[in-house]
Amino acid sequence: MSAPTTIDADLLERGGVRLVVDGPRATITLDRPDVLNAQTPSTWVALRTIGAQLDPGVRVVVVRGSGRAFSAGLDRRMFSGAPVEGEPGLPEITRRGPEAGAALIAEFQEGFRWLRDPNRVTIAAVRGHAIGAGFQLALACDFRVAADDVSFCMAETSLGLVPDLGGTLPLVRLVGYSRAAEICLTGRRVGGEEALRIGLANAVVPGDGLDAAVDDLVARVLRPMPGAVRETLALLAHAADGASAEEQLHAERTAQLRRLAELSALAAGSTSA
Repeated sequence: MSAPTTIDADLLERGGVRLVVDGPRATITLDRPDVLNAQTPSTWVALRTIGAQLDPGVRVVVVRGSGRAFSAGLDRRMFSGAPVEGEPGLPEITRRGPEAGAALIAEFQEGFRWLRDPNRVTIAAVRGHAIGAGFQLALACDFRVAADDVSFCMAETSLGLVPDLGGTLPLVRLVGYSRAAEICLTGRRVGGEEALRIGLANAVVPGDGLDAAVDDLVARVLRPMPGAVRETLALLAHAADGASAEEQLHAERTAQLRRLAELSALAAGSTSA
C-alpha cells in the first residue's frame, strides 16, 4: 500500500522521501541516490510530517536509503550558500538571530525525534555512507542493521559545526562518552566490524542480505503484543535517561500493572464472547 493520502505527495517529493505502508510496517526511503541521499530541510519536514500522520496501526518503521548509501549527510549546497529553491541555507539561519534560528533548528530536530517514540519500533537499514545527518538519522532509530560496507561518520566538527539533530545523546548511550568524543572530534569513519563490536550496530550482514535481515527483525519485533513492546521501550528509555534504581523499580511495577489490567480486560472480553 502506498503512502497515505493524508501525507502530501509533493511534500514527500520535495524532501526526497518515499513512504510505503504495508499493514503494521512502514518503510521510509531517502530517495536521492544521485547525491547519496543528501538531506535538506525539506527532508526533515517530510520526516516530521510522516511521524505526525502515520496511522496508529503502524508498529514498525524501517528507514533506509535508495541506492548504494544510507545518507551522505546535509546537501553540500547548504554549506556553500548556493541557492536551493525553498530551502533556508546555513547563512539564513544565522541571519534570523538567536531565538528564531534556534526555533528553526528545533523544527529540523523534530524530523528525527519522533523515531524515539516508544509507540513504534524503528529500524535503520544502513548500507554505505551514513555521514553527519545520515549518521544522526540512523542513531535516532531503536535498531541499526548494517551492511558490511557501512561507513558511519560524524563529520560536523570538521566543518566547524556540531551535531544538532539529536545524535549526541544516543551516541554516548551506545558507545560511552570517551569513544563518542573521539568519533565526533576526529570525524573518522567507523566500519561495519567496529560498529558491531562497539555497539553502534545491532547486526552487520553482507550487502545482499541486508533486506532479508531487516525483514527478519521486523517479523520478530512484531510478535509480542503492542502494549508490551511500547511499555518495555519506555522503561528502557527511562533507565537510559539516568533513573535511579528506586525510580526504575517504581516505573517497572507501574507499567506491569497497566499490562496486567489490559490482559485481564482481554481475557474477560474473550470469555464473554
